[in-house]
Amino acid sequence: MSAHPAVFAGHGSPMNAVEDTDVRRAWSALGARLPRPKAILCVSAHWETEGVAVTMGEKPGTIHDFRGFPKELHALAYPAPGSPDLARRVAELLKPEPVALDEERGLDHGAWSVLAALYPKADVPVVQLSLDSTRSGPEHAALAARLAPLREEGVLVLATGNIVHNLSFYDPRRSEPYDWAARFDAKVKALIAAGDLGTLADYDGLGPDTELAIPSPEHYLPLLYILALRRKGEGLAFFNEAVESSMSMTSVVVGG
Repeated sequence: MSAHPAVFAGHGSPMNAVEDTDVRRAWSALGARLPRPKAILCVSAHWETEGVAVTMGEKPGTIHDFRGFPKELHALAYPAPGSPDLARRVAELLKPEPVALDEERGLDHGAWSVLAALYPKADVPVVQLSLDSTRSGPEHAALAARLAPLREEGVLVLATGNIVHNLSFYDPRRSEPYDWAARFDAKVKALIAAGDLGTLADYDGLGPDTELAIPSPEHYLPLLYILALRRKGEGLAFFNEAVESSMSMTSVVVGG
């Protein structure tokens, strides 16, 4: 049975939702190329919980979870419908793990900034899955693997974050990457290409650049949710392969 592609997108600045950047153009091109999904399950760096939760609302709102950006970005809405059926299906697949069904939470910018380019009509139902902050990398990968049947059911699993994400060092005037950021991005890409999920999941063992590249894990962990869904021998492709200052935009499509 064919499986729907799964995508990890380096999301970077929320301004990618409104500016005509190379990053946004690549998202738009990807949305035009992928088979149209029945629904989308999004895992974003910007929803951390203790325990696992999914959005359950029929009309999730647009969360503007940032400060200091232009009014046009704060005014942007992404009115995609929710999917209580998909939320319940996720909870079923993750049993016996308890999954909180959140009827109030909307879509954060890690989700809608990418989705606004992928599916600008906001006409594909979207559910978000939280990142359980109590889990280790290998535990996140194991949890994600249980979502594999969704790909065969026409669901796009979209994870967004950044392989390298250190805002303390980020300089928007600096387009060249720091040496440590470039090295870490290259190492992770090589491990992805090799299919070495075990090493990637146990990210504390990725070497001396890890502390700078992953000062906190929430932007890195979404990557594991896509790689855990990769079938043996299944192809993948990188896109948006760029490291700017202390942030990697490197993204990957599995099965597409």
